[in-house]
Amino acid sequence: MLKNFVAALFVLASLMASAAHAQSGSPTLAKIKAAKAINAAYSPDSLPFSFSGPNNEAVGYSIDLCKRAIAQIGRAVGEPNLKVNWLAGSVSERLQMVAAGKADLDCANTTQTQSRLANVDFSNLIFVDGGGLLVKSGSPINQITDLAGKRVAVLKGTTTETRLNDTLRVRLINATVVPIGDAMEGLTMLEAGTVDAYAGDKVKLVGLGVQAKDPSKLALVAEDLSFEPYAIALPRNDSAFRLEVNKALTQVYVSGDIEKVYAQWMGKLGRPSGVLAVMFLLNSIPD
Repeated sequence: MLKNFVAALFVLASLMASAAHAQSGSPTLAKIKAAKAINAAYSPDSLPFSFSGPNNEAVGYSIDLCKRAIAQIGRAVGEPNLKVNWLAGSVSERLQMVAAGKADLDCANTTQTQSRLANVDFSNLIFVDGGGLLVKSGSPINQITDLAGKRVAVLKGTTTETRLNDTLRVRLINATVVPIGDAMEGLTMLEAGTVDAYAGDKVKLVGLGVQAKDPSKLALVAEDLSFEPYAIALPRNDSAFRLEVNKALTQVYVSGDIEKVYAQWMGKLGRPSGVLAVMFLLNSIPD
């Protein structure tokens, strides 16, 4: 009995020391420890990555990965049952939440860019996608150059908006860009014919098309508009906090758990591409 009691005390002391070590030098971990809660930003309309489910709960591919990161953070601070406050917002709103300390991480389809790194940090990559165009079936738009004289909707404040404008300018394509506030607005405009195309990340466009009145009347243009490396946005200057998030992602990748997460949310798209499979491998951090 005494040996068991001593062993239990040793384990408890080790856990407490581990939690204290994880918090040292990390204002984010210390704040989470004190509040016994974590604030997570998410997108309410970015199916299959991040969206509001039937009971208005945050669900999706990125949400599942963030939940695993949150569990790891809870272990690191010695609070395994952290309360999670989900904060919905657009990409610009989510990044501002993280930069201002209102959110501790951003769980959505957020592209890591150099300009964004000036205000927030990022985890290792969680997905790679390409920007593209959603059009009506039978549309004369079969490549980006076909946008000449057309109207293109795009979410304002996104990397797609920036890259669409840059592509049109560099390639001297005279198209009208229509910035919109949310994805469903773009789908409605496309279905109504008030725009000729909707620009966005391809996997998200597929998810959006599924929600259309008649998905068979929509098509994806094959040509890629851009390269979009997704990651979890985090507070700047907090490497200890970033390490805990990356520990969780590594465990998901090396354990094979990522295949279950991918299959649940994107199984209809087939198995992960070779590029995505390599991304999982290259973004695993060895012990």
